[in-house]
Amino acid sequence: MNRNMGSTALKRLMTEYRELTLHAPEGITAGPISEDNFFEWEALIEGPQDTPYEGGIFPATLTFPRDYPLSPPQMKFTCEMFHPNIYQDGTVCISILHAPGDDPNMYESSSERWSPVQSVEKILLSVLSMLAEPNDESGANIECCKIWRSDRKQFDAIVKRTVRKTLGL
Repeated sequence: MNRNMGSTALKRLMTEYRELTLHAPEGITAGPISEDNFFEWEALIEGPQDTPYEGGIFPATLTFPRDYPLSPPQMKFTCEMFHPNIYQDGTVCISILHAPGDDPNMYESSSERWSPVQSVEKILLSVLSMLAEPNDESGANIECCKIWRSDRKQFDAIVKRTVRKTLGL
C-alpha cells in the first residue's frame, strides 16, 4: 500500500469530519471512534419520522479503506435491524456503498454506485432515506422483503419491537 494514499484518505476523512461536526444533517451524528484511528467511525441515525423506525436511535460503524475516497467504506449497524436492505449481520446493502464501475448483475447503473465525489454525509443521508423507503427489488434480507411486500402491519410491528430494543425498553 502506498503510504501517500493513506495520508490522502486521512486528510479527506478529517475534512469530512470537520464538515459533519459544523453542519450535521438532522438525525445524524458521526465521527471517528477514536482520535487515533480515523478509518473507523461510529454513527448514530435517528429513525425517520412517519416510518416504523421513528423514535429509534440506531448505532452503526463505518470502516474506511486506506484508498478512500477511491473505494467506498463498509457500513454496518451494531444493533438489531429488520430492513429489506440490511443483512442479518447488520451490513448495509445500498448502491452508494457498492464499488465504482459497472454492476456485474446489471441491476444498478454506474452513476448509482460509489464514486469519489460521494461523502460520509451523502452515505448517511442515503441510509436515512433507505430506512424510510426500502428497495425490495434488491433485498439483502429476503425474509424481511417477503414480509415488507405481503404484510406491512407485521413488518411495522417487528420494526417497532426492534426500535424499543435499541432504546433498551
